[in-house]
Amino acid sequence: MGATAAFSLTPGLSTIASRRLDTHTIMAANVSEVDWVSRLRGPEPERSQALAELQDLLVRGLSKSMANRYGGNAFAEDIAQDALIKILAALDQFENRSRFTTWAMTIATRLAISELRRKHYQDVSLDRFTNADGHQVDFAAREDVLAQTSAEKAEVLTTLQDMIEAKLTTKQQLAVRALLEGWPVEVIAKRMDSNRNAVYKLIHDARQQLKVGFEEAGFPAHDVLAAIS
Repeated sequence: MGATAAFSLTPGLSTIASRRLDTHTIMAANVSEVDWVSRLRGPEPERSQALAELQDLLVRGLSKSMANRYGGNAFAEDIAQDALIKILAALDQFENRSRFTTWAMTIATRLAISELRRKHYQDVSLDRFTNADGHQVDFAAREDVLAQTSAEKAEVLTTLQDMIEAKLTTKQQLAVRALLEGWPVEVIAKRMDSNRNAVYKLIHDARQQLKVGFEEAGFPAHDVLAAIS
């Protein structure tokens, strides 16, 4: 995950892994939101101390939420290191709408989820998506996508299956079915020996084709197409 490169790019981070903070140091609840930002932008040694405290908070939070997944504490430490890089680069985007630590933990959690998804699909083949019989679109775990009743939902899903089969190219079918299954775009790109931009273009063109198909069939396309982005 590039932790070594990350350390070399950011002064002060290279010493974090070996730091051990006492109980009085890790009292982040007593650090104001303004203090976090100013300390992370400040001179040494204050900046390194703030980085160490923040990494400790992220590791403990991730270790608790990601317990027993892909390496446990080692995984949490890797994610925390990557998260620190993103947090430092995004300090200007912190607007005091939440606690700084909540904002930072959100960034770390998103990175962790993305990495867990990548690991989950890294050894799975796209062959399962080569035809409609091999993969039936199911939004059972995506209730945010469709608000219809069960009967309406079944009709929409049947229509979506037909549209994917009839209107999309083979590559578009693979990309859309994998995306609907929850695959990250970067994993789809790797499995197709392609790149993110090319996959995004495939999905964009597929969405346009499906939108036309749903409108012709008399269905509002927005809810379904929201899942294919």
